[in-house]
Amino acid sequence: MLDYKRYRRNPVVDFKERTWPNKEIEKAPVWCSVDLRDGNQALIEPMNVDEKMEMFDLLIKLGFKEIEIGFPAASQIEFDFLRRLVAENKIPDDVKVQVLSQCRKELIDRTYEAIQGIKNVVFHIYNSTSTLQRDVVFNMSEDEIVQIAIDGTRMVKEGLHKYDGNLQLEYSPESFSGTEVEFSARICNAVAKEWNHATDSPIIFNLPNTVEMNTPNVYADQVEWVSNHIEDRENTIISIHPHNDRGCGVACTELALLAGADRVEGTLLGNGERTGNVDILTVAYNMFSQGIDPELHIENINEIVDVYERCCKMDVDLRHPYAGKLVFTAFSGSHQDAINKGVKAMKERKSEIWQVPYLPIDPADIGRKYEPVVRINSQSGKGGVAFVMDTVYAKRICGCDSVYFRAGRWGSKTRNHHGFL
Repeated sequence: MLDYKRYRRNPVVDFKERTWPNKEIEKAPVWCSVDLRDGNQALIEPMNVDEKMEMFDLLIKLGFKEIEIGFPAASQIEFDFLRRLVAENKIPDDVKVQVLSQCRKELIDRTYEAIQGIKNVVFHIYNSTSTLQRDVVFNMSEDEIVQIAIDGTRMVKEGLHKYDGNLQLEYSPESFSGTEVEFSARICNAVAKEWNHATDSPIIFNLPNTVEMNTPNVYADQVEWVSNHIEDRENTIISIHPHNDRGCGVACTELALLAGADRVEGTLLGNGERTGNVDILTVAYNMFSQGIDPELHIENINEIVDVYERCCKMDVDLRHPYAGKLVFTAFSGSHQDAINKGVKAMKERKSEIWQVPYLPIDPADIGRKYEPVVRINSQSGKGGVAFVMDTVYAKRICGCDSVYFRAGRWGSKTRNHHGFL
C-alpha cells in the first residue's frame, strides 16, 4: 500500500480578492523560447553548435522575438554558439537574445564579454528563494537570500558601461512556486529598488513554477498576489516559467495569464527538466482554436517536429496535442460518424467557421493532411466506412489531386470533375 502519510499538502494562498477566475485570455503573451537553454540542458545528448544554429533559425522563422540561448559564462559551447551568432550576423534587430547567469561577479563579467556586438539583450539573473532550499541547500535567512539578489543586480548595473547595446534586466526568484508570496514580493521589490530604472526597458520579474507543487489555481493565485504587490507594476513585466511535474503545465500557464502574466517562457513541444517545461505550441494552438492570434508562425507543425526530433534526438509522442501523428485520427465508429456528418454539414452550409465534432481545429490549418482523420479498425462503424469511401476511395478511382477540407470546402487545390475546389 502506498505510504501516503509520508507526504503533506503544499500550502495554498489565502487570497479572497483574486480576480482571475472572471477573466478570459484575449491576446497572446510575449513568448520567450528557452529551448536552447532549459530544453537543451535536459537532453541526454545536448545539442552541438550546428544543431543549436538550426534550432535558432527555426525559432526565428516561427516568430519568436525573445530567445534564451544559454548560460554563456558556464559553458564554452554556449559561449562559442553566442559568438557565432554574432559573427554570422544571425540575430535580427528586432529579436532579443536572453542570457542566464547566477548572481556571481565572475559569471556576470564573463556574460558581458559574451554579449558584445548584440543589439538587444535580456540579462537574466536568479537565485533560489523557496522555503525548502533556504533551509536544506543554502542554510540562509531571508535577509541573506535577498542580499544575494541585490548584489547580483548591482553587479549587472555596474557592468552596463561594458555594453553598448540595449539591455533589459530579468530577475527570477527561482523555485517561486515553493516560496511564500510575501517573500517573493519582497525580494522582487528589493531588486527593482537596486536597479532603479538603470535602463529604459521595463524590468522583467519571472515567476517560475520551477517544481509544480499544487493545482493550477494555486499558481494563478501566487502570480496575481505578487503582481498586485509589485511596487512599480506599470514599469514591470510579469513573466512565468512553468514546468510540468504534475502534468498541469499548460493549465498553469493559461490560468497565470488570466492572473496578469504578460510573458511566457517555455519550449517547443514541452522539452525540459524532469517532465518538461510548458509546451508553448500547445498553449499557442489552444489560443488559435479560440479565434485568438497566437502571434507565432506555426502553420507547419510537421516542419517543427522534424527539426525538433533531429536536434533534440527525441521522438514526439503519437498522442501529443496537435503534433502527434494520431491526434487528428478517429478509430471509434461514433466519432467517425460525427466527423463525417460535421464535414457534410459545413459543405452544405458553405460555412467559413470551423465546427466539426471531435476536431477542435482544421488539421490543414497547421499543415496536417486530412486523409488519416478517419481510419478503419475493429472499433469502426458504417460512418467511418462511408467517410473513407466518400473521400479517399473516390479520390483514388478518379486520380484527382489530394482531397482536403479548408475554409468550409471539402476538395482539392484545383477544381476536379467532382466539382471540388
